[in-house]
Amino acid sequence: MSNTSSIASATSRNELREVVRSQLKLLLEEKNYEGAKTLLVPVPSVDIAEAIEGLPETLQLLGFRLLKKNIAVQVYEYLPPRIQQSLIKKFQDEEVINIVNEMSPDKRAKLFDELPPKLIRKLLNHLSAEERQATDLLLGYGADTAGRIMTPKYIALKEHLTAIEAQKKIRTLAQQSEVSYYLYVTDEDKHLIGLISLKDLIICDPKTPLREIMTQEVISADTETDQEEVAKLIQRYDLLALPIVDKEKTLLGVVTVDDIIDVLELEATEDIYKMGGLDSPKDDYFEISLFNVIKQRSPWVLLLLVTNSATVMILSHYEVILDQVVALAFFTPLLIGAGGNVGAQSSTVVIRGLSTEGLKDKKPLEVVIREFITGGLLGMMLGVLVIVGIILFLGQQKVSLTVGISLLCITIIAATTGATLPYLFMKLGFDPALMSSPLITTVVDILGIFIYLNTARFVLGI
Repeated sequence: MSNTSSIASATSRNELREVVRSQLKLLLEEKNYEGAKTLLVPVPSVDIAEAIEGLPETLQLLGFRLLKKNIAVQVYEYLPPRIQQSLIKKFQDEEVINIVNEMSPDKRAKLFDELPPKLIRKLLNHLSAEERQATDLLLGYGADTAGRIMTPKYIALKEHLTAIEAQKKIRTLAQQSEVSYYLYVTDEDKHLIGLISLKDLIICDPKTPLREIMTQEVISADTETDQEEVAKLIQRYDLLALPIVDKEKTLLGVVTVDDIIDVLELEATEDIYKMGGLDSPKDDYFEISLFNVIKQRSPWVLLLLVTNSATVMILSHYEVILDQVVALAFFTPLLIGAGGNVGAQSSTVVIRGLSTEGLKDKKPLEVVIREFITGGLLGMMLGVLVIVGIILFLGQQKVSLTVGISLLCITIIAATTGATLPYLFMKLGFDPALMSSPLITTVVDILGIFIYLNTARFVLGI
């Protein structure tokens, strides 16, 4: 089957990517470079980047060099940081100039964040004066801010221009701009004073001045605004791009929706890792070394090992009760497992609500009480099932009552604790996502064992 027919026969996008990846590897190994070029012609840049990423390291540079200059830049921007770094160290000076100069300033700044300072200085020397200035501007802002992820390549027009004059100017600027669906109106000092959609510009009377068709109430963000807040603004107002200004409202750049999608993915990944008690890695977790994996995961594991020793101490303190009623030990995993799950569920929904501002109209006490009631209802339901099960299979009524009452108390405490800790962390100035599942599980385990054994002492009269 020919390369073209292989691609044509792929019935889904996933199958297409797999065909391109396998065919590209085969053609490069056979040194059929013309065939590889032909294979990649109809393939989108993002899929080419994925295919190159999947190649052995010895073939990645070779595959990349088969691309035309304009396509190569797009593909390079889609590659993960580790592949970008690997390739740029192997590029010849001319290749570096071509790639780095043609990259969008925000993507270039993102790349420079991952490179060693010595290599950054070398790359800056290769940039044109205009591109160096644009890159220095972005690198001057703090990480994870609007200024760092904005692009300075936008279209700005003066308010005195007519629609037909604006259209003529757009034709000369569109090729150098990343954002053409929104047109920004500025005064002589580059202060942002209005916005026009491309649609409104096209359908209006050609002689109409821009000041008469522009929208004066423009949603914007400061350069120091956190990137997550920028994402929320774009989501809230259904924008395709958000203008970024300084304290004097001078227009400096624009954050586009495709950049925000990357931000949302990054922020979601960071929150998920934090909730698991991990630091979010810069690269794919499964690509980092085992040493770094152990280094990253060991602090929480060691901390939990120490804190869980409290559980051992509690159990040893109640050794007499466990010796007299051995059956009590059977249900310890059930109780701490149920408590941990309920606590993790409550903390997850509260952290998510705080992250998305879904809880902004609700008082913390209201949320905690709701989870308290939820924990109680879950505890009653589970408690009844456990009591009936123990009586049927073991015939021990007092043990069943002990486990049922303990389960009710533990689920209430777990749900309440899981809802309270994120608010407490936020009040103390920490990210609520740091209130991770391992932490809530440990807290509930300690409290659960204490409640269980004291309930047994009371019910069994030991």
